[in-house]
Amino acid sequence: MAVALPLSTLLSQVLVAFTIEFDNEFERRMRHRTTTSSLSAGAGHAPWLTSLVMWSNLMQFVCEEGVTVGELQRVARTAKLPLAGMQRWGYIVVATDPADRRAKPPRGDWVVRPTAAGRRAKEVWRPLFDIIEKRWQARFGKDQIGKLRESLGALVGQIDVQLPQYLPVLGYGLFAEVFDPERHAPAVRDSGTVRLHLPALLSKLLLAFTIEFERESEVSLAISAIVMRLLNEEGVPVRDLPRLSGVSKEAIAMSVGFLETRRYIVAGPDPAASRTKLVRLTPKGRKAQDAYRHLLGVIEERWQARFGKDAHRQSP
Repeated sequence: MAVALPLSTLLSQVLVAFTIEFDNEFERRMRHRTTTSSLSAGAGHAPWLTSLVMWSNLMQFVCEEGVTVGELQRVARTAKLPLAGMQRWGYIVVATDPADRRAKPPRGDWVVRPTAAGRRAKEVWRPLFDIIEKRWQARFGKDQIGKLRESLGALVGQIDVQLPQYLPVLGYGLFAEVFDPERHAPAVRDSGTVRLHLPALLSKLLLAFTIEFERESEVSLAISAIVMRLLNEEGVPVRDLPRLSGVSKEAIAMSVGFLETRRYIVAGPDPAASRTKLVRLTPKGRKAQDAYRHLLGVIEERWQARFGKDAHRQSP
């Protein structure tokens, strides 16, 4: 029997599927380095392999002549720009403006420019959205993808805040943080004349849902969906959580640490197998798990009232 998945799960799964296919194609076309292969092809220096999130939240806004950190944050609409990582990996250079004569210009006035590898990556990234979307049209049906795009676009057009074009980089606790539009720019709807790529449409809706959820929850939507939903009072082996969740061991470790520190869970050896570490919900954790499931339904009902049941029903 089919199980009705929450809206946030449906949006997330479609977004992840597109991202994986997009990133695989970027990896195939772009010279790069990874931990398993020092160089994908050829010789010489190559940047570290990176993902769609870095294009959407940073590189698409880094022009040849350079852009200030402050302007980048405004146009990217994200609270945490991944500047340090992208500079370390070889895509950008961040430095003071040579024309700025001040002894210590504020960080917001520093200039970000693409490296040669960054310019090449931008050339590789740009066409991939249309390439992957055309694949999906062939795989799932042009009409189906058209209806998905139309439904997502109609909902995004009703969101009265400026949101980034991909989910933001998350910190400890995996809470979503975005650039505050009320302090830095007027809140406006995304223009209907701008054709957003599918990942941007999916991300904006999922992020809007996440922000609303986290206003009323002490546990982030990411940790709730990744770990909290899988746990019980009997205990679940930590080693099983990556497989059950489909998320990396590193993300699981952060999530478990956050929940344990705040006493939502307890972790310890399995009495039946001492080498196995179990995580169990505490009474506080059970309440948080129940609250997570309840709040998902509450927000979906709000969205049906706010945006219309038909638009909500047609979403992925």
